[in-house]
Formats: sequence, C-alpha cells, structure tokens
Amino acid sequence: MRKPKVTRMGFALCLGCFIMVILFFNSSLKPGSEPLSERSSGHKSRRSPLQTLYDGDQVESGVQAIHQGRREVLEEACRSYTRKRRVLIPEDLKHVIVDDQHGLLYCYVPKVACTNWKRVLMVLTGVSGSLRDPLSIPANEAHVSGNLRTLSEYSTSQINQRLRSYLKFVFVREPFERLVSAYRNKFTRSYNTAFHKRYGTKIVRRHRSDPQPEAMERGNDVSFEEFVYYLVDPATLREEPFNEHWERVHSLCHPCLIHYDVVGKYETLEQDSQYVLRLAGVENQVSFPSSSKSTRTTGDMAAQFFNNISPFYQKKLYNLYRMDFLLFNYSIPAYLKFR
Repeated sequence: MRKPKVTRMGFALCLGCFIMVILFFNSSLKPGSEPLSERSSGHKSRRSPLQTLYDGDQVESGVQAIHQGRREVLEEACRSYTRKRRVLIPEDLKHVIVDDQHGLLYCYVPKVACTNWKRVLMVLTGVSGSLRDPLSIPANEAHVSGNLRTLSEYSTSQINQRLRSYLKFVFVREPFERLVSAYRNKFTRSYNTAFHKRYGTKIVRRHRSDPQPEAMERGNDVSFEEFVYYLVDPATLREEPFNEHWERVHSLCHPCLIHYDVVGKYETLEQDSQYVLRLAGVENQVSFPSSSKSTRTTGDMAAQFFNNISPFYQKKLYNLYRMDFLLFNYSIPAYLKFR
C-alpha cells in the first residue's frame, strides 16, 4: 500500500519542477524584458523612435492623424502608379543618413531644408563636437562627405536591420517650387561658378541660338526657360543622371521601396521637424533652426518663372515630375496653362 503513495509524491515533485522551469523561461522571454546588451551594460532601456510613433501615446492624436494620412496617400499612390517592384541596392541608399545613437534614418532632399537637418544630425551624432547650436555649424561643413554616414556604407544585413527597426523620415516640397529654388540658387548666384561651368556652359551651347563666346565659356547667364529645355531634353538623362538639386524625390529616396514612417513637408517644416525630434526623444537636446522666409521661393514666385514657359514645355516638365506630385499629394499648380 505504501508504493502508490511514494509514486504519487515523486510525480508531484516532478510536476512542480516542470512548472517552475516553464515559469522561468516565460519570464525570460517576456516582450518587455530588457535586452541582454543593455542589462549587461547597466543602461536603462528606452523606447525607440519607431516604438514611440506606433504606440502613439507620446504625440497629439491630431498630429498622428496628419502623418498617418500622408503615409496612406503615399502607399496608395505607390500601388496605383508603380508596376514593378525591385530590390534595393546600395546605390539607392546614398541619400539616407544614419543616426545609430537615436535609431533614425533620414533621406535628404536638396532644397528641402537638408542643410539644417544635416546640422541637427551632426549635433545628435556628436560630429559637431562642442557645438550644440545647429546654426553655429557652417553650411559648407554640413555637406562635407564623410561627416555623416549613409546607409549605403553598411553591409546588407546591417541595412536590413536598420530599415526594419529605425524611424525612417523624409522631407518633401511642392515640386516646381523646389525646382525654381534650385534654379535661383545654382544659376542666378554669382558665387556658384562650379555649377555655371559644369551645367551652365552645356545648357548655353545646346539650348541657346547663336550664343556668344563669353556665355559659352562662363555659363553664368542661363535663363529659366533654357534650364527647362535642358531638363526635358531626352539627351540629358541619356548622358548622366540629374544633379541631386533637381533630381526627382522619388529617384533620390525611393519611397515606394522604403516605407517612410514620417513624410515631412516644407510647407509645415517647423511643425514636422519638431514632431520628428519629439519621436526621437531629443526635443530638449536640440532645436530645429527657424528658416528665413524673406528669401524663400514661394508659389507666387514660381508662377512668375513659369510665365515665359509655353504650355507645351509646361506639360513636358510636369510629366517629368509627375510622380512627385502624385506620391506626395501635390495638386497641379493653378498657373500652368496646359490643362
């Protein structure tokens, strides 16, 4: 009669040990548990910008709704207007700046406040040294190659890991305002001799009837009309890619291949920049610089530049930049005459 009792006691002991083992492993695998690397280093874990975005309890619901709407418009446009999806290659990622310390990926677009965003990232990554005010960093220093790492410099596995877990953001602008801004900056400023030589001389030779020898030599008096002729000329893109200052955003940042979590807009620059800094948890460490509105290229200014462009070339130019209008929900400008 004693044997069954001993057996029952042994079974109960084994069952209890088994339950303890399950509880131990369950607690070890709990989602909220601290990563091993952080426990061993003694640092308190913090939520990533991506977690903050999708948890949604740190940001006003109205702001969240605006950015959710932009993501949905972009995703729908990608489904509607892109036929073939391809695999990203390192060449596609040369404009994506990496901040490993804060889990950020920023695709910079020239003429959309990229100088100031590079300054901010130099402060956040420590590249700026003791300089904590972004505006104290010279503009030319912000564009020095190598100051900030780009995603193209990482291995395939490192790229994939960052694309999955980092907050990805891009800032865009009304396409023709950006184009006019690029023209004004690169072709009407006397100090931009490198652009005059590199592009201006070519434009004058190809798209000006009976050019003067001095204009062909210096290339410093290109008209906006000649610039448009250059852009829509099929030979231009056959020879080489567009310069980044007038390249289309979808060709620089590949928004149908990279799922951007935040699509900021130049029209709401300060608000959207503050939103990104708040998601990253650094709004008390650095402020996005306020921009000067006195020299900013506006819609009215763009309309003046398009006055001398015929409807035929307006249409060709719109077709060239059409995807940027569609992907980022910009309407066809009212001043265009081809409709």
